[in-house]
Amino acid sequence: MSTTAIRIQGLTGIPELEPGMNLADVLFKALEAAGFAAQDSDCPAADPLVLVVAQKVVSKAEGSLVRLDEVRPSPLAIAWTSRYERDPRLVEVVLQQARRIVRMERGIIIAETCHGYVCANAGVDASNAPSGSLVLLPQDPDRSAAQLRSDLGKRLSRQMAVIISDTFGRPWRAGLANVALGISGLSPLIDYRGQVDSCGRPLRTSVLAVADELAGAAELVMGKVNRIPAVVIEGYDFVPSEGSGRNLIRPAERDLFR
Repeated sequence: MSTTAIRIQGLTGIPELEPGMNLADVLFKALEAAGFAAQDSDCPAADPLVLVVAQKVVSKAEGSLVRLDEVRPSPLAIAWTSRYERDPRLVEVVLQQARRIVRMERGIIIAETCHGYVCANAGVDASNAPSGSLVLLPQDPDRSAAQLRSDLGKRLSRQMAVIISDTFGRPWRAGLANVALGISGLSPLIDYRGQVDSCGRPLRTSVLAVADELAGAAELVMGKVNRIPAVVIEGYDFVPSEGSGRNLIRPAERDLFR
């Protein structure tokens, strides 16, 4: 595998997604408008691409939304939010989406989701959500990625991989970064263990999370306010693989912070 340059292009003109809309159709139109669906010599079948899609549009199309006026907060949500001036209905949804509460302190909730992600608010988000609603994580991001790859692969002349991305905080560093939740078409990890470095020393621990790196690169174009929920990355020489975002979750027995 050798990659010396990549090109990142945002897909524009994507409308606001609503439950029941066919996301593959919407993305194909954007890909077509950007020239990625061409069937000529400028778009060889052997030239692969990676499509990175923001979790929000996937969740909206799949109907992973909750209306706040339908939420009845529990005594725990009411008691906790009374100290931090937060909406108890939002906290109740977070509690419902959490498989395990890691920490509730200083108005911040870190939770483990049913998928195994450890993140703020169990992935529940009010930003870029319809008025009076909250956006939840997709029920199965790998399945969502695989479905998009299957639907789009039937119409495009290129080999492709799909990554469903979201913005997470990081325990060791300030700021947020995009990570891969769902993956189809490439391996999320590259294992360099057993190879040697430039000085001839064997590599023992180098396993790179390339799917997270691709998601992070896509965020440079997506932004939080740019209204670009999907990005195409060309030039990354990946080995085709079914892949799974679950492979990026550190097993509990190897997690020193559990």
